Amino acid sequence: MDPSQWIAIGIAVTLALLLVFAIRWVLKNKLAKAWRVADYVVARTRVSGYTAAAVVGANLALPERQDVPWSTYQVIEHAMQILMIGSLTALGISLAHAVTDMVLARLSVANGDADRKARRLQTQVRLLRRVITSIIVVLAIASILFTFDSVRALGAGLLASAGIIGIVAGVAAQSTLSNLFAGLQLAFSDALRIGDVVVVEGEWGRVEELSLVNVTIKIWDERRLVVPVANFTTTSFENWTKQGTAITAKVMLPLDWEVPIAELREEAGRLITSSSNWDGRSWSCQVVDVTQTGEVIVRVVATAADTGAQWDIACEIREHLIGWLVAHYPESLPRSRTEFVSGDEDASYAMQFPTSAFRRREPNGVTGPPGGDPGES
Repeated sequence: MDPSQWIAIGIAVTLALLLVFAIRWVLKNKLAKAWRVADYVVARTRVSGYTAAAVVGANLALPERQDVPWSTYQVIEHAMQILMIGSLTALGISLAHAVTDMVLARLSVANGDADRKARRLQTQVRLLRRVITSIIVVLAIASILFTFDSVRALGAGLLASAGIIGIVAGVAAQSTLSNLFAGLQLAFSDALRIGDVVVVEGEWGRVEELSLVNVTIKIWDERRLVVPVANFTTTSFENWTKQGTAITAKVMLPLDWEVPIAELREEAGRLITSSSNWDGRSWSCQVVDVTQTGEVIVRVVATAADTGAQWDIACEIREHLIGWLVAHYPESLPRSRTEFVSGDEDASYAMQFPTSAFRRREPNGVTGPPGGDPGES
């Protein structure tokens, strides 16, 4: 290329960069107060905006193929076309993320556990952003492929066999498609939202991320449980915050028959009503079962505003009542009893075997002679 052509390319790139700079300045200093998405557009397009401008400007200023004597110019021109598609794709994804960032920022202000609507919308917006990004990327890849002459020549044949290819692709990507539709179903059926407290596979945690493929659960001990989205539509799971955050704490105490129920109920009520974790709705203390091992099961329940308060008040009840029983009614603690029963016609065990090994030692400190108990031999 001659110097004039290089100068033309430089001028085109410079003008494109100046145009992007001017647009960003107007968005940041003039429109940001009236148009809230402007700040997010400026932040997201910091790199992709200038890159797309430079590549588009260079492509617009490229000379015709017949005006350049280079044998490799065709390859360079083709590479510039691919770069333009890639840069415009990145710019489109940045703009889509900027719009959704504004929506998510407004929703996160009121995104407490009790705000079900905000968490539902947040989940749907995040999922839609991933769908839009996937569509843009697929279209960009298709556009890049069709810049190759060999692929373009096969286009007609591919369209003619689209039905067969669609069936084969559907079978091959069955699991991926099932996860995709399952993710959309979860998001728009309001069955699962980001921030929900769930119990999945025996693990208690909070939904941290919901993508088109997996659901990430942040477990209480900082681990992450990654579950395929399709599992939530085919198997049951517990959602503790689907209808609200209010929940009931339950404490089960296996105690002896001698436990004073009235006093225990009074102490439990005094503790619960004075606790800051109780939401003031209801509480109870009842004997709910009797076990075969000779214990009574006392259940203490108290309502709480959310799962954090539910856990804390359950621990408070358990710790306080155990200490109170140990201090005031130690005979109420669970214990095992063994009773030897003999008929009137039979002598007692001790009378039959006075030198039994079960007696350990005689008063003089010497163990009894062998043979006193049939089991000793």
